[in-house]
Amino acid sequence: MTEHDDGDLIAAIHSLARASVLVVGDLMLDRYVYGRVERVSPEAPVPILSVTREISMPGGAGNVVRNLTALEAATAFVSVVGDDQEGSDLTALIGGQPNVEPWLLVENGRATTVKTRYIAAGQHLIRADRELITALPAKLGERLLKIASDAMAATSVTVLSDYRKGVLAPDLARALIANAAAIGRKVVVDPKGSDWSHYAGADVITPNRRELAAATGLDLDDEPSIVAAARGLIAKFGFGAVLCTRAEDGMSLITATTERHYPAEASEVYDVSGAGDTVVAVLAAGLAAGLSLEVAARLSNIAGGLVVGKVGTAVARPNDLIDAVKPASGALRKVVTRQVAAEAAELHPGHIHLLEQCRAACDRLIVGINADNSVRRLKGASRPVQPEAARAAVLASLASVDLVVIYEEDTPLEVLDVIRPDVLVKGADYTHDTVVGAREVESWGGKVMLANLLAGHSTTATVQRLRG
Repeated sequence: MTEHDDGDLIAAIHSLARASVLVVGDLMLDRYVYGRVERVSPEAPVPILSVTREISMPGGAGNVVRNLTALEAATAFVSVVGDDQEGSDLTALIGGQPNVEPWLLVENGRATTVKTRYIAAGQHLIRADRELITALPAKLGERLLKIASDAMAATSVTVLSDYRKGVLAPDLARALIANAAAIGRKVVVDPKGSDWSHYAGADVITPNRRELAAATGLDLDDEPSIVAAARGLIAKFGFGAVLCTRAEDGMSLITATTERHYPAEASEVYDVSGAGDTVVAVLAAGLAAGLSLEVAARLSNIAGGLVVGKVGTAVARPNDLIDAVKPASGALRKVVTRQVAAEAAELHPGHIHLLEQCRAACDRLIVGINADNSVRRLKGASRPVQPEAARAAVLASLASVDLVVIYEEDTPLEVLDVIRPDVLVKGADYTHDTVVGAREVESWGGKVMLANLLAGHSTTATVQRLRG
């Protein structure tokens, strides 16, 4: 495969859904507290965050799992939580992920690791951590090893996601790598600390530049120094390869005899939280799907570039990867069947005018439409004129529209609560008080916009014209 063989890369992306991966490592709860800062505290020179919403999601090894499920890969997950509310929350969050077989052991008296990030205007204000870093009791460690070894036999690649919170003790890591080698399974390690002897024999190790420097004691100022450091570790510990992430400088894949350097894929960097987890997940899924190490590394570099362009711990989905590999695919979406073209012709100027105003008011436009059953309940058995799939396809074909969501409920309240938009737009034929969701959107700091209408171009007029 060449560097520019986009067709082969897209086929490789589609193959990720065939992967089966085992993840073993430290699970933590990532909390994001969003709000507005409009004044400084009179008690101390610190900003006051007016909280508008809070989000919780799996972090650490759990974020590797999130990324794997986003790729539609089958995932087994083995980890440990505390017997506390946060542990229960994590168990529910992991259990809610698709295609995951979770084995979350509970340790009595253990405090589940929680990282809370406070964010305003897309910027982190502070991060607060609560954790208790202790090794697992011997019996619990033995049980974890047994479960993980059994799951290893049913999957193609094992990821050891080490955050040094106590789950992946050196002896356990060594045993897992030895067991994988004995049954012919590959191991990818996301390392921590300066002593990597317990990762010896891993197929791929994925440090960032700072971690690689800490493990070798070398200054890594350029590509030759990174290659030298990686090959020193390969010779010392028998690693198959080192994939070193280098932030704005991209990524380097080094083996004992080869080296490849991938340029950074991110156009803008907003948040590096969890980017390493994305890289590990895509690399492991690629290897599990039978891709070469070089192709899997290239896809992981593209995925890492995608997630650092988003605020919060994000994931890269197959469509994101395809769009990144072949941007022209966005234009290709406008090549449609004659049926869809006919339906698009029925989209009247009033709709176009409204959507253009919506687009001008936001960075990403998500259009919500009622499902067919919802329309019938609201407007009678003769509606809708076009089925939901056709209406969604027409809207999705417009350059101004980023996403279309179909909701079965009579109002979009549930969709709004999930998406939490910054701007809610309705036509000026509504008033603020009659806009469904206005109060809810404003409660989390969003605003309501009433867009101007084109005279004589209403949905009712269009329906009458079509019937006539």
